[in-house]
Order: sequence, then structure tokens, then C-alpha cells
Amino acid sequence: MAQPLRFRRAPGGWDLGRVRSRIERPLDDNLGAAAGDPWFAPPPAYEARRFDMDDGSMALFCWTDDDSDPPAGAGGGPVGYWLGNTETPSELWRTEKYGFDEVPYPVSRWAQRELLAELHDDEPWLADYPHVSWFFLPVFCSKDGSSTTRAFFRDHAAGFPDATREEGTGYVESLLRPGILDDYRETMAGKLGTSTSMDLVRMSATIAEFTAASLLSRAGYEVTPEIEVTTGHSLDFRAADPDTGAASLVEVTRPQPVAMRSANDPVAAVRDTVETKTSGQLEAHGGGATLLVDCSSFPDDDWARVRSAKPAVRHKPAIVLRTRPDGRTEGYRKGSIPLDLSAVIEWVD
Repeated sequence: MAQPLRFRRAPGGWDLGRVRSRIERPLDDNLGAAAGDPWFAPPPAYEARRFDMDDGSMALFCWTDDDSDPPAGAGGGPVGYWLGNTETPSELWRTEKYGFDEVPYPVSRWAQRELLAELHDDEPWLADYPHVSWFFLPVFCSKDGSSTTRAFFRDHAAGFPDATREEGTGYVESLLRPGILDDYRETMAGKLGTSTSMDLVRMSATIAEFTAASLLSRAGYEVTPEIEVTTGHSLDFRAADPDTGAASLVEVTRPQPVAMRSANDPVAAVRDTVETKTSGQLEAHGGGATLLVDCSSFPDDDWARVRSAKPAVRHKPAIVLRTRPDGRTEGYRKGSIPLDLSAVIEWVD
């Protein structure tokens, strides 16, 4: 899978002549490129150009004689920064890549203003969701994932059945507003995907992780994603009690709705999904993690059957839950849960 949009850092002296010969001309020859001033003023002490290609892709390039705040491990001096969802000119092929939080802040801020303006020009409705727009910007504007990630919110209500675009996107906006995952933006946004093919199962599973992080945080836990364990796997979260220091590992899974499965049984969907998870990642880990089984992809009738049956799953401790876009979460427990989520989940057991 491709990576979220990242900067390329090109050390060395740049001027408008070199930009035209090494960047603008190759882009124009291969794709047809219109070069001009950026939409927003470049960072102080930088010059900048914007490139709009005939195929709809774009790129930004800014340069300075003195990179006074280089990324960690990089030297100062003259340098250029490239960011684009188009083909990379050969002059930049061997350059190092950096995330939005790794390049100098003025460069990152300028580039993100450009990208957000273009995103909202293409998708005006997203302007009403500033946290969703900003957080997922690296994939909304990525080379391979821009159309699929935008469509996931626009046409598929962020994976919620029987919900409107506004309800699904508004729910994710509310999850992101507190900023609990801002420090992990590139990792978490990248999970949504940068693939040219729409994968609703994987994308919905990503939203389940955001739901889990929100539930844990609202319950008073400090949340850290992507915890490496001794088996070489990574579990989704560590939830730490700030008062006692006690910490629990949490893994999240999201069963497919029966409409996307060969078996027309939501109870079996829950059991089968957990069996797959426990026979792989959790089995290798050797236990100890709390499993959250997020049934938010299930429509009302299917969730009602699961809620009534409360099927056992092949892992303890486990919480089987379902969240609606209004934020209401119902669930039941299996085993002794080391986390107190009573303030954020309505227990049906």
C-alpha cells in the first residue's frame, strides 16, 4: 500500500532557473504542468512554486538559502521541500521523506493551507468538518487514496449503516476534536488507506480504532496507539490509568455486516471474526489484552440479535459493543475486564 502524503527534502542550492529546468520542465513534458505562484504566501525566507497537472494532480515546491530549523538528523544550509500527489521528478528521487510534523513548522503550515484550500474547493461540504479535513489531509490528498478516502466519508457515512454523510462525518469530527490522537496523525490517518480501490471493510475497521481511542480517553485513560509486543506484533492501544500508572493492552476488531458475508447470521459474524483474531495475532501474543469487538457496521436488526443472544467469544476479556453516530454506545462483557468503561458504555449484560 502507498504511504500518506509526505515531504521530500532536497538539500542544495535552488533558484527559479533550477526549479524550471529540473522540476517544471520534466512535469510539463510528462504530464502537462501549469506552474505559477502558490495560492498562499510562502513561508518567510522561502520562495515557492505551485504545479497543477493536466490529470488533476498537483505539487508544491519551496526553497531557501538557509534551513534554520531542519528535521532531526538533517543538516542546515540551502534546501528545497517538495510535496505532491503526482509523479516525482527524477531530480528528487533519492531525497529523504518527512512527515508534516518533521519539517519546519512554517513550511508545513503553508503547505497544509494550500492543500486544505484545494480539498475544500474539490469537496466544499468538508469545510464544515475542520478536524476531519486536517487530520486526514495526508490521505485526502495522497497520490493513490484521495478519491477513495473522500468517498468513504461522502458516500458511505464513514462506515455507519443507515446514516447520512453528515451524521457519519460529524461523528468522526467529534472523535477528533479533543486531539487525543493528534500526535499520531500520520500513523492513524494512514490506516484509513491510500489505495486506489475502495475497501469499506478495512476503512470501517479503522474508524473502530478511533471509536476505541475515544471511549478509553473519555473513561479517563491515557491512550497510546500501536504498541509493539514481544511476539513482533503490534496491538492497537495501551490504556494507562494516570492516577495509578496501571496499564492495559487493547486490541480492536470490527465484524463485517452480514450483507457482506456468505453467512446470514450476525451472531456467527461476531464469533467468526473473534476466532480469526484469536487464532492469529492474539494467540501469538499469548493473552492479556482486552479485545473490543465493534459491531458498529451492523444495522439495527442485526445488532438487536447480537445484543439479545450475547454470544460468547473465543477470547476473554472481551467487550462486544456498537456505537451510533450520535455517540451512544451499547455493549456487553465477557470475562473480567481490567478497564472501567461504565461511564461511556451502556451495558446490556
